Amino acid sequence: MAFGNPTKYWQLDVSRVRDVEWDEAVSKASQEYRNRMHNLCCDNCHSHVAYALNLMQYDGKSNWNMVHIAVYLLLHGKYTGFGGFLKTWLPFLLIVAVILVFIFVF
Repeated sequence: MAFGNPTKYWQLDVSRVRDVEWDEAVSKASQEYRNRMHNLCCDNCHSHVAYALNLMQYDGKSNWNMVHIAVYLLLHGKYTGFGGFLKTWLPFLLIVAVILVFIFVF
């Protein structure tokens, strides 16, 4: 994986698939993204998942995008464990701590 192993996941419900079979949609999305270069901002793993969800019309929607995926993951996602939580938030907290030290000490 380009950015490391997943640290958080959103468990989907197969019964909310409307249009095509789950496996078929995932396979088609993977074929579409097989030769694409993933990048951090525009065409990333969230876009790949959104493409699959649009194919299967998950939850009756066909307008999934990377922002929707990120918001749903933030609101409904679960960490893979305590290590996943640390890998997600520790770098951010360290940066904030360094900034606060510079603000209040220097």
